Amino acid sequence: MKQLKIIFMGTSDFAVFSLKKLIKESCNISLVATQPDRKKGRGKKLLPPPVKTAALKANLNIIQPETIADKKFEETIKGLAPDLLIVTSFGHILKKPLLDIPSIGAINIHASLLPKYRGASPIHSAIINREKETGVTTIFMDEGVDTGNIINSVKIAIKADDTAATLHDKLGLLGADLLIKTLKQIAENNITSYPQNNNNATYTRIFKKKDGNINWNKPAKLIEAFIRGMNPWPSAFTYLNDKRFKIFKAKVVNHQYSNAAAPGTVIYKTAEELLVSTQSLALSILEIQADSGKKLKIKNFLSGFAISEDAIFSGVSNNAS
Repeated sequence: MKQLKIIFMGTSDFAVFSLKKLIKESCNISLVATQPDRKKGRGKKLLPPPVKTAALKANLNIIQPETIADKKFEETIKGLAPDLLIVTSFGHILKKPLLDIPSIGAINIHASLLPKYRGASPIHSAIINREKETGVTTIFMDEGVDTGNIINSVKIAIKADDTAATLHDKLGLLGADLLIKTLKQIAENNITSYPQNNNNATYTRIFKKKDGNINWNKPAKLIEAFIRGMNPWPSAFTYLNDKRFKIFKAKVVNHQYSNAAAPGTVIYKTAEELLVSTQSLALSILEIQADSGKKLKIKNFLSGFAISEDAIFSGVSNNAS
């Protein structure tokens, strides 16, 4: 394969899959651009983004611009005269001055079957919306958000037990392989692309912690999918007696008392099972975590935390202002 001069732009764990694949394939990566180190966790320790960690292990040159509007950043990219920019999960939107620099163009690896699920949270959204399949797409970037011409795409089934975490890793690996396929096509001058059908476009947004709040007034099947889509971030949560609980796993059940109480009500409890009513059918909670505790199987949780039948899970705390 012809050696293409590449500048890689990415930040998150999803981008690491593609960066590692490029390294394994001995691609010519002249620079890795990623976001600055950020303070994270309860201790607010300054931590590098995952892409920086992977790039350091491979002894690659790294740049961490606070903003890509900085002329110095643009001049650095221009000075390296790249053939390609490869961009995935970078966290910045590239404008025309940067997109015009590479001699061939800028390629993005996106975790959906474009034009569906453009934007920041395609993996979460596909699960929450109970899609049967999703995939990854490589595109030639333009100034829009995930709107460029499609080069390649590949599908994958979404399993009934997939979470945002498990699907993330599957799509990360799939995207890395698709990237190499795309680069080989470019190197062999065997590349084609076609415009997206904007009439079929859907959009996602960045999820925040508050977006994990469970709405018990929805049917159980939608809540179950929501819980999987929020796992591990930002985590689905609910309140009971002004205490917040995260729910990581649940299953839909058709219990005799499923619709006999208001949504959110505990309708059945044993030492190993906890059923909560919804708008339609019931939800069996399988993994749960108190705010100050560890994630536990429901059996272990119930052995140390008293919850009575007819207790009511709520979308808000009574102490909320």
